[in-house]
Amino acid sequence: MQFDGSNRGAIFRNDKKQGDNDPDYRGSLDVGGVQHWVSAWMKTSSRTGERYMSLAVRAKDGDAKQPTRPAATPAQQPATRPVKYGARF
Repeated sequence: MQFDGSNRGAIFRNDKKQGDNDPDYRGSLDVGGVQHWVSAWMKTSSRTGERYMSLAVRAKDGDAKQPTRPAATPAQQPATRPVKYGARF
């Protein structure tokens, strides 16, 4: 049986982190056959004090290397901007 990587992904600790804005975790994700980069930051809620992971996802555009932080500029279309989600841990 061959492995089907559709709608799956993985993130790993970022051992090359150089600054506070660089993600704590990086990886890739397949959504409906489209490859995406995933970046994640560990944060603490200022309201509740709970730890959570903030995520940014962006489609791979043929680059051989993952960016160190999501790049969103006003000139980008809304569909290509990183989408951030919060998850509790």
